[in-house]
Amino acid sequence: RSPASVTKIMTLILIFDALENGTLKMDDLVTTSAYAKSMGGSQVFLEEGETQDVETMIKCIVIASGNDASVAMAEHIGGSEQEFVRQMNERAAGLGMENTHFVDCCGLTESTDHYTTVRDIAIMSRELITHEKIFDYTLTWMDTVRNGETQLVNTNKLIRSYQGITGLKTGTTSQAGSCITATAERDGLELIGVVLGADSTDHRFQDAAALLDYGFANWKVVVPKLPALERVPVSRGMTSDVAPQAGESPKLLLQSTETGEVETNVSWKELVAPISKGDVIGTVQYTLNGETLAQVEITAGEDVEAVTFSSALGYLLSALFGLS
Repeated sequence: RSPASVTKIMTLILIFDALENGTLKMDDLVTTSAYAKSMGGSQVFLEEGETQDVETMIKCIVIASGNDASVAMAEHIGGSEQEFVRQMNERAAGLGMENTHFVDCCGLTESTDHYTTVRDIAIMSRELITHEKIFDYTLTWMDTVRNGETQLVNTNKLIRSYQGITGLKTGTTSQAGSCITATAERDGLELIGVVLGADSTDHRFQDAAALLDYGFANWKVVVPKLPALERVPVSRGMTSDVAPQAGESPKLLLQSTETGEVETNVSWKELVAPISKGDVIGTVQYTLNGETLAQVEITAGEDVEAVTFSSALGYLLSALFGLS
């Protein structure tokens, strides 16, 4: 289906990618071209030749869904909207968005070659919110730019009415209908609800809220504690054991009706020196009612050298005579 301005999720991903890799900075100045100014639909009425910094452009895209700001940023990053759209499609393919094709950066087009699915929108929404800075803008109800001369009002009414809402983006055209990708978090459970083709803006918000309600009512996140780990025996090493380090406890997604306790089982490899810090030496397995839910690697917290004749001799002399 046509996603309308929900398209801008991918535009924002490329913007935040550039900020993360250092090719773009928040205070870089972006100049509006005649083409960017000519965009219709939702806009902030940028003038040809007008310059605004990147952060202002992000506000205009996220809060007010500015098509002109989206195109200006596309031209700034890609050199042209066409090249930027090529990068959008390349990024989409890399994320596994198998049923998506973009022809512009803002979703204003009526081309049937511009399409996606709710699943693919959920995928790119999940990718965007890995950039936590995005929430500074998606949760802003009102702001101003141009030294207070232009007011921005968020198009996502859920941020004022839905408990736990964190974003994300709306879109509306006559072809696409009313669309939204809505993100929310409660008690560690993060959800994404996507609605395409609603017959009114009110209905898209109601449908998105219903999707999120369903998720929060039927699912929960459990974060089990890591078991205490003691030093692990090592054969043929200069030391007889090694300190283990476990990764972070996993977030386990469970149905709300799930009963029983999450069990942990630690298994170790048979360790023979040499061992390097960071080598995988074991695993923690999390199970519920016999089903494996997650597995966390345990790594060596230090190097352990193998015993050699020279190292053993040096150790013996050091022990006997205090030599280094």
